Amino acid sequence: MTDQDSARRPKYQRIADELRTAIESGAFAPGDRLPGENDLMTTYAVARMTARQALSVLRNEGLAEARKGAGVFVRVFRPLRRRGIPRLSGDRWGSGRSVWSADVEDRSLVVDQIEVAEAAAGARVAGALNLSPGAPVCVRSRRFVLDTKPVLLSVSYLSAELVRGTPITEPDTGPGGTYARLTELGHRPVRFREEIRCRMPTADESDRLALEFGTPVVLIGRTAFTGPGVAVELNEMTLDSSSYVLEYDFDA
Repeated sequence: MTDQDSARRPKYQRIADELRTAIESGAFAPGDRLPGENDLMTTYAVARMTARQALSVLRNEGLAEARKGAGVFVRVFRPLRRRGIPRLSGDRWGSGRSVWSADVEDRSLVVDQIEVAEAAAGARVAGALNLSPGAPVCVRSRRFVLDTKPVLLSVSYLSAELVRGTPITEPDTGPGGTYARLTELGHRPVRFREEIRCRMPTADESDRLALEFGTPVVLIGRTAFTGPGVAVELNEMTLDSSSYVLEYDFDA
């Protein structure tokens, strides 16, 4: 970009560019407070709206976050590394460990919202599980919170006739989770398929995940299959894209 091109950019973009460069150079370290609106107004001789727009650019890019009553800070990014293949190993959940334990290491991941109910399968769920539309399904809805920050919404669907009266219909499914309980029922998952896409969040998703404005979500739809190829679970996950790195490590 030439100096002439730079001069034609809106003032708030130029201020954001300078702050971004300072962040990338380490002049502002993760967790540092950025200059506030009043500081930027004085330094750059701009209106409050211009200063506010400059800080909003950095927030929308995921480089900064606002803390109520404290200001705007350089975001501390310690991503949750979602190891897509080893986390689903039968050795993991078969030994009583949660599939989520592969992601969190020594960090605190809790489920702070959980609902388990029975509902009629819509066309999408029925198709994924090879059920008749309207067939009863067990629906397990959960919100996962990492280090006090909501990071994931997860909804699992299973045939109600298959799991009715088992711990899968309870809030706590027990050691190893749903896959261990399916194994006990004679329906051990041996293959998984995941589909991944991204979009902007709905208002409800933004609220439940406490997302910064402009932050997209990652959608992962996972289907679990038994040896004969029967689909026994559809799990639809909504991830805060600013909190995750998706890792897939496999042999050539």
